[in-house]
Amino acid sequence: MKQAVKKAGVKRKEKTVHTSVAIASCKTRHNRCNHIFRILRSRTMRIRALSNTRNFMEVGFFSFLCLSREHPRWGASNTALARWLPPSYEDGLGQPRGWNPGALYNGVQLPLVREVTRKIIHASNEAVTEDNLYSDIIMAWGQYIDHDIAFTPQSTNLSNSKLKQRMEIFKQILTQHPQLLPSSQKIPVFIPQVTTNDTLSKGMDCLPFYRSSPACGTGDHGVLFGNLSVLNPRQQINGLTSFLDASTVYGSTPAAENKLRNLTSSEGLLRVNLKYSDNSQEYLPFVDLIPSPCAQDSSASEGERIECFLAGDSRSSEVTSLTAMHTLWLREHNRLARALKSMNRHWSPETVYQEARKIVGALHQIITVRDYIPKIIGPDAFNQYIGLYRGYDPTINPTVSNIFSTAAFRFGHATIQPIVKRLNAQYLDDPELPNLHLHEVFFSPWRLIKEGGLDPLLRGLLAHSAKRQVQDQLLNEELTEKLFVLSDNGSLDLASLNLQRGRDHGLPGYNDWREFCGLPKLETETDLNTVINNQQVTEKIMELYHNPNNIDVWLGGLVEDFLPGARTGPLFACIIGKQMKALRDGDRFWWENDNVFTEAQKHELRKHSLSRVICENTGISEVPVDAFQLGKFPEDFNHCDNIPGMNLEKILTKNYTE
Repeated sequence: MKQAVKKAGVKRKEKTVHTSVAIASCKTRHNRCNHIFRILRSRTMRIRALSNTRNFMEVGFFSFLCLSREHPRWGASNTALARWLPPSYEDGLGQPRGWNPGALYNGVQLPLVREVTRKIIHASNEAVTEDNLYSDIIMAWGQYIDHDIAFTPQSTNLSNSKLKQRMEIFKQILTQHPQLLPSSQKIPVFIPQVTTNDTLSKGMDCLPFYRSSPACGTGDHGVLFGNLSVLNPRQQINGLTSFLDASTVYGSTPAAENKLRNLTSSEGLLRVNLKYSDNSQEYLPFVDLIPSPCAQDSSASEGERIECFLAGDSRSSEVTSLTAMHTLWLREHNRLARALKSMNRHWSPETVYQEARKIVGALHQIITVRDYIPKIIGPDAFNQYIGLYRGYDPTINPTVSNIFSTAAFRFGHATIQPIVKRLNAQYLDDPELPNLHLHEVFFSPWRLIKEGGLDPLLRGLLAHSAKRQVQDQLLNEELTEKLFVLSDNGSLDLASLNLQRGRDHGLPGYNDWREFCGLPKLETETDLNTVINNQQVTEKIMELYHNPNNIDVWLGGLVEDFLPGARTGPLFACIIGKQMKALRDGDRFWWENDNVFTEAQKHELRKHSLSRVICENTGISEVPVDAFQLGKFPEDFNHCDNIPGMNLEKILTKNYTE
């Protein structure tokens, strides 16, 4: 199904869903788990080189289906996002808040999402405040890790031209038959409303918005599964494994893995780009289906194309900073694989590949939970919601929650800088690589290949501050006025899409989630002022929403005052903290769990860091000890010779025989 978010409101169209494939997929999952357990009982599992744990990839078959023996669907790919509170739909089944024109919330209609953007969220590029503690790479890591644990597929989309054609038809129908408007059942669409002074108009009277695909048997699809009497509200799908498992590097399915691996290599390598290299360093390979939809260099010669990159996650070409993270970890896998093979000539390519993969997965977990999350939610919230690791807990559901992926972890959108910097070896502006506006690097792999490679971009991320999340400067205009996605030709507004996505997913309102986290409800504007230290912002919120209970949770969490030592307020710190604890403690193969690594191996892994990964895989020779910490060059940077790292020889066990 599909929606369109209007510049001044919402319009949408339901689209036929190909149910036969979905039904077949759903019906096979339970049988697949039983089959996996029969296999495990009938075979001897191979001993891993790095420890005495079994090959977890043989247990989960990439989807991590059956990772939890008691709850085989927990954390598996292509299953529903977890609900921590019951969904809030207007019909109790699947209609988002604001679906029906006459629906009132505490006596008023919900504000139009684009108006919320324009009056509260939007900030000009020039108004951005820079973070005085953290570098731009903290933003890039947040997006990269988000793409490791969550991807919500959308319903089949239409091209921009077809969308316009459909909307013209709908307008004609509703003009001739206005009685259809109050009921959104037969033709679920609103008459388009145009905000004449909206900078996004340009011939379009709506922002294209495609509803997230429903999970099998939920919402109005329940009848297809014989669900005729029990209300089964619409749920959304996580197309990825919920676990921090470096699926950004290796993919989430066997088919994706096979495309990413160099199956002819004796060293267990991943595929690399055979056409271009970066000062002898590797680039990601291009996608197989060409021509790809990525942007091209307007000055390129006829027939010259730089295609979208291929990585473990399909969004790797979204923006150059994200591409840099993917490229860095491709190189790290291949570096580790070559080193492991050189120390163990008798190892098969499969063994080398799996051992390198296991180390890369552990490093993703270490960098995220040790180095990244405490800076985001603060030390107090980390201790309260996450705490010390005490081992795998089979009663904890690690599935990524709807509220985390659809609202809380999208706090990072408020930390995105409007400018992309590329710096030289002295961390100075390079006249040959001028600053770029963010919209100039959307889906533009050619910028990386033809404009200096990875090093200048990474230096910019290390030495340039992240944007500070300020209550009256939330998202810069690169995101609210110039967002570019491949499915549409025009510009979009990320803030409006986020707000509408929360309504599409049936997320309850701001106060419901504060209660969930044990925080007091906010009933009045005076109450709001106790958590938002900006009276002008609270006045604008009340002007649009009229009642704190109506506030969309993404906006409410975004404008809260930071906790001490944090970059989020109490609500998002609670949700992010609870989710990270679930991802850690509910993962049977978490790197710290018994029998995954030995104590000696854990000691070596703890030495590694994102800064060390950059040193090992680029031409950059000086970095901060903590890549996320903002510093000045040269006084706050260390030579790579002085950046600690793991010793592979100490990690390898000596008693392994294949």
